Amino acid sequence: MDKIIVALFVAVAFFNIIRRRSILSNKSVKNLSPEEAHKLINENKDVIILDVRTKEEFSSGHMPEAKSFPMHEILSRIDELESFKDKPILVYCASGGRSPIAIKHLLKNNFTNIYHLNKGISAWKYPLE
Repeated sequence: MDKIIVALFVAVAFFNIIRRRSILSNKSVKNLSPEEAHKLINENKDVIILDVRTKEEFSSGHMPEAKSFPMHEILSRIDELESFKDKPILVYCASGGRSPIAIKHLLKNNFTNIYHLNKGISAWKYPLE
């Protein structure tokens, strides 16, 4: 029985890796290093920054100007982002696990200028608010 549970766990983990890669390889999504994201923010004042971590995580420190949009609220709050459809949107979470799910919802709602912070805020070397 333990071997079956381990096999199922490995299969689910593998499926999630493949799904994440397919979302992040979409031509509407640009994966950025922390340095590239910092440059984007400094050079483009129109960029919308979405922190998809929990409210508690957001409160513990977030990128300047970031909006708190917990991943589990994206679908119910997607209308709040409607006016930003054509603006660049930078999405991040803690380590890069949740943000692809939020990006999937943005793509389904026809957002086309999406940036993803690789490895999330854990890789961010710049000041937080």
